[in-house]
Formats: sequence, C-alpha cells, structure tokens
Amino acid sequence: MGMSEFYGPASEEEAIATIHRAIDGGVDFIDTADVYGPYTNERLVGRALQGRRDRVVLATKFGNVRDAEGKWLGIDGRPEYVRQACDASLQRLGVDHIDLYYQHRVDRKVPIEDTVGAMAELVRAGKVRYLGLSEASAATVRRAHAAHPISALQSEYSLWTRDPEAEVLPTVRELGIGFVPYSPLGRGFLTGRFATNADFREGDFRQNHPRFQGDNMAANLALVERVREVARDKKITAGQLALAWVLARGEDIVPIPGTTTRKHLDENMAAADIVLTADDVARLDAAIPPGAAHGDRYAEGGMRSING
Repeated sequence: MGMSEFYGPASEEEAIATIHRAIDGGVDFIDTADVYGPYTNERLVGRALQGRRDRVVLATKFGNVRDAEGKWLGIDGRPEYVRQACDASLQRLGVDHIDLYYQHRVDRKVPIEDTVGAMAELVRAGKVRYLGLSEASAATVRRAHAAHPISALQSEYSLWTRDPEAEVLPTVRELGIGFVPYSPLGRGFLTGRFATNADFREGDFRQNHPRFQGDNMAANLALVERVREVARDKKITAGQLALAWVLARGEDIVPIPGTTTRKHLDENMAAADIVLTADDVARLDAAIPPGAAHGDRYAEGGMRSING
C-alpha cells in the first residue's frame, strides 16, 4: 500500500527492488488492493512479479470504491461489481488468476451470502483460487463461510490493536480460517521512529488518525517506550520485537508488514528468526494489554467501515 499512496512519496524503482529482494529472500506472500493508488499499486506489483509470478501467493482486494482521481465513493459488494472488479484487477496485475481474493470491507447494504456467492463463481471460473474477507465481524465470517469456504481473514492486529482476540480470532480458529494481520507494526508506530506528529511526511494519512494526535500521541509514545525497553534487553529493534510478538501468536497467523525500502524489509524479515520466551510474551502482554492504546485506529469514517 505504502509503495503507491497514503504514507507520502515513494520511489517506484525502490519499491520494485524491495519486492524482488523480498521474493529472493523467501517471502512468498504479496498483498495489494485495487484501491491503493487507486489502481496504480496493482500495476506496480504486476510489473514486479514478471518472471516471478509462480514464486508467490498473490492477494488483492475489492470493495472500497474510488474514482480515477482518488475520490472515495463508498463500499460495493454487489455481485455485478464483484465480477467487474475482479476482471479489472486481473488486467492490471497482468495475471490469469488471483490466488487469494478479499472483500476489502463488508458492504452492509448487500447480504454477505450474495457477495460471497459471486466470489465463489470466480473460483469456479478459474479466475480466483481462494476467498478472503477483511475487517469482518465474527458473525459475518460465519455466514460467509457457510456460503463458501473462506480461507483467510485480514484485519488489523498488533500489540496496540488487539481487538480480534475477543471474538474474531476464536471464530476463525474454530472454522479453520487463516488470520492475516495488517499493520502488525502499528502503522510503523511500534518501531519507535515517530516522536511527534510532525515526523510524518506531507501526505501521510496517519496525521489524521486519532492515535497519532495530541494527548493520544503522547500516551501511546509511553507504550512504545515499554516495547523498546524489552527490545533493548533482547538486543533487537522495537519493530522486530513487535513483529516477533505477532508471529508468536500462532502458526495460523501470517502478518503482512508493509515497507517501501529494502533496508526496512531486511529488518522485518529478520524478525522471523527471533524466538520469544514465555517471559518475553508475558512482559509484552503486561506492557501493552488489550485496550491500552489511546484513540481510535481510524478517523470517524474509517471506523464505520470495520467489524462489518
């Protein structure tokens, strides 16, 4: 996502080099969406995967609708839109099938059975291999899974966003659905790289998130310092510790840390080799228990679209 939008300017050359470095280093899961850019990130990923397509599981998403200028138009889960969006993504990616196709946000105006039914048609047509949902409630996941097997649920999950632990994680585990945490680094905040709102570049959408503003920012910085303290004891970075914590939550959890540079990619990849002891996990759970983060994770409009 950040290679095309939302976090300020990024170099396309460095982005493609980063994707290549990831694949050559053993990363085999690449995640994008039609809404990133909009549309430009799928094209970038498609270019980066030329000659490497068979080495990755490729995921993309539909449902958040924007026009060519980037204006947000709402959420669309109508069957006709599902088919239209899939064909457009296939063309932009330059591939003949999508391995994992997510509904990016649940359309509350359309029965989930109708949306998933259309997605299932894509599987039967050979355009999609597996189906996923993103930011869906436990009840919606159950209904969707009854209509057609759901292979993955993608939702925000990290040391400072632990909401899925209450209902969503138990549900997907009961149903045998994989869990894909996005923003496992707390949108970069858990790395300790940001001290004030002014540290974000122009155009960075985090500036508009309540967690990164005013008193919330100050309170959350205190939480990050607790993470850094544990990281110093283990002689690793705070970001690596935050990723290792997510990885330690279970083998059915596959985080997708975003990055725009090879430097940060290398740091993230090294987290896979970090082993946390039971004491390490206990320290982190005590340092940032569920609900410890101050402020909503999205502005008002974004909050309305989650847990659908």
